[in-house]
Amino acid sequence: MTIKSFKGLIGTTASNNAQIENISLHTNNGSTGYRIKKFELMPYDFGATASELEATVKIYKTPQTVANSQVDFSDQTLAAAAVMAGAVDAYNYGISFATVFDNETFNQDISITYFNNKTNESAGFINYYIELEQIKLDLTENTVATLKDIRNIASQ
Repeated sequence: MTIKSFKGLIGTTASNNAQIENISLHTNNGSTGYRIKKFELMPYDFGATASELEATVKIYKTPQTVANSQVDFSDQTLAAAAVMAGAVDAYNYGISFATVFDNETFNQDISITYFNNKTNESAGFINYYIELEQIKLDLTENTVATLKDIRNIASQ
């Protein structure tokens, strides 16, 4: 079992810090699959005295064009979602964090979306850390994963 990890800082200085990043995972023959093993968030500027954080970070199995704070588990393209909230006085009030991810295997690129519900907050940037288990797919598993991805893209 090979574990691939990805980490980064996501957010912008624009309103609500909305941003989308893509992680390239596809292969020419689709025989490599991935399953999420860990998905964590960490504030960029924990305890910043002038900022609050209400971050929503989602991982999709298809390309995305919009980042928002809405989490819909009936969306078959959504592979994972995490939220993190921190008050201006995080040392006294702490932070809250929740994450949920699907145990499904996929073999295509993923999109990470970020949205901070606190407008124009300087501490709105957030770090993400993702661990993916790399899985060798046989021909049947490869076909199933690829067809699911094609169907999900076509339904958008």
